[in-house]
Amino acid sequence: MLKLIELTLKYDRDKFCSLILKIVERSMIYSNRSPQITREEIKELNEIIKKLEFKIPELWKSDFLNSLPSREPDTVEVTEDIDLSKFKKQLIEITSLEPQPRGFAFEKFLNGLFMESGLSPRSSFRIVGEQIDGSFVLDSDTYLLEAKWQNDPVSEGDLLVFYGKVSGKATWSRGLFICYNIFSSDGLIAFSKSKSTNIIGMTSQDIFFVLDGKISFPDAIRAKARWAAETGEFYKSIYELESHY
Repeated sequence: MLKLIELTLKYDRDKFCSLILKIVERSMIYSNRSPQITREEIKELNEIIKKLEFKIPELWKSDFLNSLPSREPDTVEVTEDIDLSKFKKQLIEITSLEPQPRGFAFEKFLNGLFMESGLSPRSSFRIVGEQIDGSFVLDSDTYLLEAKWQNDPVSEGDLLVFYGKVSGKATWSRGLFICYNIFSSDGLIAFSKSKSTNIIGMTSQDIFFVLDGKISFPDAIRAKARWAAETGEFYKSIYELESHY
């Protein structure tokens, strides 16, 4: 196989990309290897191909990359090591604050929870024309954060704005939209209709599910990301996902 690739690269370069794509497709369909081809392996392959001055668009598509399993993390998060009661107390205290300080306190709370969960968070930052509420890394994937605490359910418009922010970055970027309230039913239906998604949603119900020690925060995100990859749905509660995975 390597010899075929070398010869194609040397003597028939215009067929190199189609050959690589065919090899990947066959590997995914017919290979019995375990574990299966991972997202990280395809990203590494893309970088190698890029150094050869080629690019295969099909292998860079976010829908394709998100559909692949990710490598198991090198470290296992131990929820018991986190003082969940401390975070639960903080979250309850935030409810008594005025709207503006409440929003900042919510972002600070999430940043602390990310840090304790080993997700290497970055606090809110601004780039040209955009405000990003933060970011974190899980299983080699970078997630942009949108944190919203408002009385009204989150609408389709809010989701589209965040979707646009994430889609405007690298093709492998993902997004986590966390709201203390809920996502409107109409908004979820309208957003999911005929649209692939690179963002997932989480509500206060999900957060309290984590703070009650029923699942670690990283595992909650993994379950939501997997559901989105399998179904295309932006949001599914952790309570409902518990019976699926």
